[in-house]
Amino acid sequence: MSQNDLSEPSDAAFDNRAMTPAGLQTTASLANRRRFVFALNILSYMAILGALANVLGVGGWSVIDILLMVSFAVVLPWSVLGFWNSLIGFLLLRFVKNPLDNVAPFARAGDRATAITLRTAIVLTLRNEDPFRAIARLKTIKTSLDRTGLGDHFSYFILSDTSDPLIARDEQLQLSHWQAMLSDPGRVIYRRRQINTGFKAGNIRDFCAEWGNKFDLMLPLDADSLMAGETIVKLVRIMQAYPKIGILQSLVVGMPAESAFGRLFQFGMRHGMRPYTMGSAWWLADCGPYWGHNAVVRIEPFRLHCRLPLLSGTSALSGHILSHDQVEACFMRRAGFEVRVLPEEGGSWEDNPPSVIDFVRRDLRWCQGNLQYLKLQSLRALQPTSRFQLFWAISMFVGIPFWTLIILLCALKPLDTDDLIAGFPASDALWIYIGFLGLFLSPKLFGFLDVILSRRERDRYGGLKQFSLGALFEVAFSFLLGAITTLHVTIFMVALSLGHSIGWTAQTRDIKVLPAREAFKNLWPHLVVGGVVMALMASSSWHLLLASLPLTLGYIVAVPFAVLTSSAWFGRYLAKRGIASIPEELDVPAEIAMLKTGGPDASRLNR
Repeated sequence: MSQNDLSEPSDAAFDNRAMTPAGLQTTASLANRRRFVFALNILSYMAILGALANVLGVGGWSVIDILLMVSFAVVLPWSVLGFWNSLIGFLLLRFVKNPLDNVAPFARAGDRATAITLRTAIVLTLRNEDPFRAIARLKTIKTSLDRTGLGDHFSYFILSDTSDPLIARDEQLQLSHWQAMLSDPGRVIYRRRQINTGFKAGNIRDFCAEWGNKFDLMLPLDADSLMAGETIVKLVRIMQAYPKIGILQSLVVGMPAESAFGRLFQFGMRHGMRPYTMGSAWWLADCGPYWGHNAVVRIEPFRLHCRLPLLSGTSALSGHILSHDQVEACFMRRAGFEVRVLPEEGGSWEDNPPSVIDFVRRDLRWCQGNLQYLKLQSLRALQPTSRFQLFWAISMFVGIPFWTLIILLCALKPLDTDDLIAGFPASDALWIYIGFLGLFLSPKLFGFLDVILSRRERDRYGGLKQFSLGALFEVAFSFLLGAITTLHVTIFMVALSLGHSIGWTAQTRDIKVLPAREAFKNLWPHLVVGGVVMALMASSSWHLLLASLPLTLGYIVAVPFAVLTSSAWFGRYLAKRGIASIPEELDVPAEIAMLKTGGPDASRLNR
């Protein structure tokens, strides 16, 4: 790893002061919150492992017992913290009158009608994406901002890393067509790099080097990003009121989706993210997350302090960092600027992958990028909470192969002679298993409960019946998808250790029918593993096989599940019955309505 940014100025001076850099909260109160969350997690972790040890240790410890214990010890922390983050968030959402005052005390500044003095660049990064689709979103954002009466404070940049010359030509045609319709075309700028050095992060850094001195803030967008003008203005006003906030991340939710996969995924993701983000923001506070898009970033400290290191070596984890965003957040906080999230829904959207295959491909890139953080452990002067964020991002994927191992070991467990004793506590084992499933689902379950307990919220989702049906569909969907993705990531991590790399490719944004042949080509290992596991379980205990279905059925049905959920007709079927509806379907925001007609200017240029 290079020495870039390994000796940035520390924020240690702030540790001895009463307040965080932006003066929002006392460091003592945040320290108490973090100690409280840490204690909850440690006590829960030890209690669950203790209960598991009492079950596995009956009759002595075999090799399978030891491996199961170790595997659970690795995977458990992620689920436990997810539970406590979500429970804290749920309690804040349901039982605190003004939860943002406790979690995001800066939020009120965004509601004040103060004059905008900062200059903001809206930055869209592209690489081999559909230019009409992406630029239509940028046009919509500009139209929405102009409607606020504050549009003159914003400029728009299309930063292309496109390697396909035909797509690049279409980008330029779409830009020329747009500029010809504007009274101020100079505020829309296009730049294309021939080589995407540093991937998206390198694209943003080149922008900062060339144009950064002309702007105070930037708002990075992905090709599928959409934001309301009022939301952007609110974020800018917050940044203006608090010069020591370096990154302000909005809570991004999924837009209405055509495919059944996108529809069910965004429904569950939204409800899991809402309480989880609220709870985590309560204690992460000034060391919050950055997701790389739909966030306002202060350019000067970003340019000076957030340069990413080039990871040394020749392995798949070397070179430019793929998951750049959280590292940049850590560097921003190290430089003495807060990184905050505004944990409320409203005016910040993205598209979700339209199929299982597209979702897995995106997940694998995140996996490789997060595992690159293993090479960043020598970074100096990071805030302890920021360093924890990097560790947590690593653990998100490191634990996945152990989930797969647990399923394989459970299939072998009945063959373990030490288990064939009359006193084996089967009921205790079942309750622990149910508890693990509950931990896995807990963020979404708290999100569902948050809606169910509020009539106003239920109505936003089409009523209790429709919402409940959506929740049931999504829970089943989550288990099937979980089986597919965990095995896929496990296989990828083995390949990664052998030097294979995912790289950075364009994502599929639009719905397409997934052919059964393509699904089988990608998912045949799931059939093999599922067949072996379920055969082993069936040979020893049908009860074990039935109990395992939430975790194993996805292996066997992976191919038909992938094909069915990619289809538009199944998505239309769910939509017609109001299953997994979201508020944006029932009360369509102006920005989404504009996109449904093709954007502010619906005419597509011929290629």
